[in-house]
Amino acid sequence: MGYVTRIVIIGGGPGGYEAALVASQLGAEVTVVDCDGLGGASVLTDCVPSKTLIATAEVMTTFDSSYEELGIIVADDTPPLEQAARVVGVDLGKVNRRVKRLALAQSHDITASVTRAGARVMRGRGRLEGCQTAGGTRCVVVEAADGTSETLTADAVLIATGARPRELADALPDGERILNWTQVYDLDELPEELIVVGSGVTGAEFAGAYQALGSKVTLVSSRDRVLPGEDPDAAAVLEDVFRRRGMNVMARSRATSAKRVPGPATTQGPSSPKAGEEGRVGDRVEVTLADGRVITGSHCLMAVGAIPNTTGMGLEEAGVKLKDSGHIWTDKVSRTSAPGVYAAGDVTGVFALASVAAMQGRIAMYHFLGDAVAPLNLKTVSSNVFTDPEIATVGYTQADVDSGRIDARCVKLPLLRNPRAKMQGIRDGFVKLFCRPGTGIVVGGVVVSPRASELIHPISIAVDNNLTVEQIANAFTVYPSLSGSIAEVARQLHTRKTASEL
Repeated sequence: MGYVTRIVIIGGGPGGYEAALVASQLGAEVTVVDCDGLGGASVLTDCVPSKTLIATAEVMTTFDSSYEELGIIVADDTPPLEQAARVVGVDLGKVNRRVKRLALAQSHDITASVTRAGARVMRGRGRLEGCQTAGGTRCVVVEAADGTSETLTADAVLIATGARPRELADALPDGERILNWTQVYDLDELPEELIVVGSGVTGAEFAGAYQALGSKVTLVSSRDRVLPGEDPDAAAVLEDVFRRRGMNVMARSRATSAKRVPGPATTQGPSSPKAGEEGRVGDRVEVTLADGRVITGSHCLMAVGAIPNTTGMGLEEAGVKLKDSGHIWTDKVSRTSAPGVYAAGDVTGVFALASVAAMQGRIAMYHFLGDAVAPLNLKTVSSNVFTDPEIATVGYTQADVDSGRIDARCVKLPLLRNPRAKMQGIRDGFVKLFCRPGTGIVVGGVVVSPRASELIHPISIAVDNNLTVEQIANAFTVYPSLSGSIAEVARQLHTRKTASEL
């Protein structure tokens, strides 16, 4: 029997399980060490659950915002239109049960795929033990939940342990009223008044979703605007939509603490609550801001970033260099500073995207096992914010253009001009393209629209393959369609490019 390469993967998220599939297909002996279930946080507590919740919210928003304009008659016991009552409601307990069911089903599907490919899956926590041996191998100690341990020998190790919600010392989640994003799926009743602390992608997505489901939402942002890391035009559209739908967006407001306080005593019938019962009825959350202001709500969701899971794994002792943030330093083929040790996913701090984690994991295995590999190119990564409307981006950004990092021309076309958008009652959103002057090569794009995550794909193909605006403009689109706006923007960029050459 010939020599078999042994791969140990610590962490079963997208970076880990995709690497396991690739390594198994290339003939390696693969062991995946995972403590929660394959799919990791992305499948069990983050991406899959949140987008499942958002799917319900999206239906609610679409119906609420357009049923009258589209001529839909609600013939039931709904109050008259002049009353400020919703036409439809939501059973959050049922929604969350569906969320958990789908997440577990996805995790089971991934486990089946990995084991079918020939990989071994171990339940436990893995850590590196010492440095590389004289024979070039690594030791990984796996500690199971029952206290037993097993030592694995590996020719290469991939660290893909992900990240966990960041917590503030004075705003620790309790899983009931003060929550992080892994705990919201345990709620059986819709929060009446939800305070969301943090206006990044996670905060914006949950704020928009719970507002659509029927909560009164206050979004606390320490920055000047919602989604400070996204395209400024896109962020402005979303913030306008949030405010128009009744959300209280508090810009330049940094939260310093959150604590539970007793709600107002209520009277049930002719008698008052008994002594000591005042705090049991209507519990509240009090959030204090840096400027001394205090806001209250029934619940608070803390969405203030994530911390990489790198502690207690023997990484630095094994020669793995960590950044000041605790993330693992990697190069563009996922190598760490330690020979034979690779890393992928949120633990690297590159891009907190499942697609990037999966690509990093695949690249690591291709590289170590000697297959053809291309270094990670972040300028071809497409991403999406699952708000309503969605915000999808790829390639170079407005910030890159404004700062002079790239010389590019830009055209933005509002969706209000799109015939399909008019038919569907879509009022908010746009398509924006960036191209190089002279050549017309597409280098980036932004789509703000319902299903922007689907519409960004042709732009991603253009960026990845160095297509020109002429090629985009000359490709047929369906009429009427939202994708027609992509071709129209390309035509306008082509016209401007041609005019500038005259």
